[in-house]
Amino acid sequence: MTEKKFNLFNRLAALLALAVSAVTYLLTIEPSASFWDCGEFIASSYKLEVGHPPGNPMFQLIARFFTLFGDNMHAAVLVNAMSALCSALTIFFLYLTIVFFVKRLLPKAADGTYSSGQALAIIGSALTGALVYCFSDTFWFSAVEGEVYAMSSLFTALVFWAMTRWYEVADQRGANRWIVLIAFLMGISIGVHLLNLLAI
Repeated sequence: MTEKKFNLFNRLAALLALAVSAVTYLLTIEPSASFWDCGEFIASSYKLEVGHPPGNPMFQLIARFFTLFGDNMHAAVLVNAMSALCSALTIFFLYLTIVFFVKRLLPKAADGTYSSGQALAIIGSALTGALVYCFSDTFWFSAVEGEVYAMSSLFTALVFWAMTRWYEVADQRGANRWIVLIAFLMGISIGVHLLNLLAI
């Protein structure tokens, strides 16, 4: 299979993972606030007030943007939808990261192509891994409510994917822009949750 054909199937599978997870989460979002920190996060985001320490200003700013598309009666659903979309994007970047690692296990042929079996193994295992995580109980639970964990997972997945992109182009001119992007994403992710510091 040529590189061009492989890339086409790879992109289609990545979009499939994104679509399946987005539809799943958007159809199952909480209709209102869950009975723990979610109500505080939704209210503080809608009013741009200070949440409980250590705070989450980046989360609140992005959530406030989502609440602009409705009134105060729909703020909870809009913030929950934001979490669903963040979680769907996490699955998308997880798929791309799994592809990166599986490609390392299945080297190309001498002519620089993958066999059909190799391509199926790469794309199939990445799609399977991403969708298994999509439907896992813990991740799904956080994906459908207005909590910081969905957005924090997105930043972590995005940073990890950016690390794989930098690895692929590290010897090329201008590759350091990926390191700058990684540092920037880590910096703003601290305004959501401290989880992303684990990527360091």
